[in-house]
Amino acid sequence: MDFPQPIGVQEIAELIGAEIVGDPDRKAFGINEIHKVRKGDITFVDIEKYYKKSLSSAATIIIINKRTDCPPGKTLLLVDDPFTAYDSLVRRYRKFQPLEVERSASAVIHPSAIIEPHVMIGNEVVIGEDCYIQSHCYIGSHTTIGDRVRISAGCMIGTDAFYFKDRGTHLEQWQSGGSVVIESDVFIGASCTINKGVSGATRIGEGSKLDSQVHIGHGAVIGKHCTLAGQVGIGGKTLIGDHVRIYGQAGISNNLVIGDRVIILGKAGVTKDLPDGGRYFGLPAKPAREFFRDLARSRKGKNLQ
Repeated sequence: MDFPQPIGVQEIAELIGAEIVGDPDRKAFGINEIHKVRKGDITFVDIEKYYKKSLSSAATIIIINKRTDCPPGKTLLLVDDPFTAYDSLVRRYRKFQPLEVERSASAVIHPSAIIEPHVMIGNEVVIGEDCYIQSHCYIGSHTTIGDRVRISAGCMIGTDAFYFKDRGTHLEQWQSGGSVVIESDVFIGASCTINKGVSGATRIGEGSKLDSQVHIGHGAVIGKHCTLAGQVGIGGKTLIGDHVRIYGQAGISNNLVIGDRVIILGKAGVTKDLPDGGRYFGLPAKPAREFFRDLARSRKGKNLQ
């Protein structure tokens, strides 16, 4: 998530009640969770096992809850509750704006696009040339849609990230400050849901095709020219390569990396990263040839009993 304009570290520290450790004259250009950070970004960490990853990340400013040495080129902001501090900044610079009309005045829609009745279009949405969006879709704020995209009836795009902080007594929702980017020549079947990123973008790559009732979690990236069959679910922040084929009712866990040209067969459950080019089946998913070989051995063993 980018800020409207750069913000000085001292101003940020005052807003969140933080002690500055390191250079107080830096500026922040955006705010992102650790998986999406770029140079100039703010991120946060509140769990010690992730300190090293955060301190060595591309982030320039890190909100942290433990005094530690400040790495070169970075500034630390020391607070008791980094999650709340971070969330307060997202809420301040990406304010909640409920839709009060069917089509926001800030939406930019190409005149060649066909938008059927009862399509809700949020703030700062961009829709490209020759798009066709069928009735009863929701296109949430900060969604960008390329050219020649077809979105079938009943899709929910740009809904809030499913992301909560466990406070022990309750779950606290994190404000979704991210977006959705749908590249050109994408097809999205009926009743799909695509969550926006927590702070970065959820992305559907050029030429990819989604069947009906596919769910894409927050911050996931689907590569170019992929096909996802009905009822496929992709966990948040998972990265899918190009030309990947995922068959019906397969599920892919969060925070994974799936290589290019992978084939995942129906009802498979993927729980770990997959390299380029393999064919997978089962729960947990493993190479399909291995799965069917083991199945044949099991059946042969039963027949011998």
